[in-house]
Amino acid sequence: MFSFLKKFYLKQIDLSYFDWTAPLAIRLYLSPIMLQAGWNKYSSFENTVAWFEHSLNLPFPTMMAALATGAELIGGAFLLLGLAIQFIVIPLMVVMLVAAFTVHWGNGWLAISDASSWLANDRVLEAVDKKERAILILQEHGHYEWLTSSGSITVLNNGIEFSITYFIMLLALFVLGAGRFISFDYWVGNALTKEVNKA
Repeated sequence: MFSFLKKFYLKQIDLSYFDWTAPLAIRLYLSPIMLQAGWNKYSSFENTVAWFEHSLNLPFPTMMAALATGAELIGGAFLLLGLAIQFIVIPLMVVMLVAAFTVHWGNGWLAISDASSWLANDRVLEAVDKKERAILILQEHGHYEWLTSSGSITVLNNGIEFSITYFIMLLALFVLGAGRFISFDYWVGNALTKEVNKA
């Protein structure tokens, strides 16, 4: 066993050629999430401002809503293109931290209530009875089979899980960059390097 581990750690497979795939996958995963979040804020901007002001108690709610909306819309597009990645992820990371600590923090870690999780808090545990009661009501008075034909009934806990996960993915892009080959950053960087070398 020791000899296997020794061989593994001393002679790992060289995957450096594929180092561009991880940043690309993260970008393609996060881009539609950010675009959708930004579009939701933009399409009901007055409600977004009211939410920032009255529910989140943020200062300068109109400006904050505009900054969050712009960061998500522009950031989502730049993520897709692989353009100015190490710059554009900074405001997106700020948005994720603000979301985590102003919207989700009080709900704990879990995004979806799962009483079997070791991360379940009292709020999640209380959701079990509420979910069971909701199912009973729907089975008795609703079209339960139709209502659950697209998926089971669940309770949204709205914890920090997603926003912190997105923050970590954005942090990885900040460190790794957009990746080689399939990003504007790669091709623009190559073109600028060639120009500098010619001079």
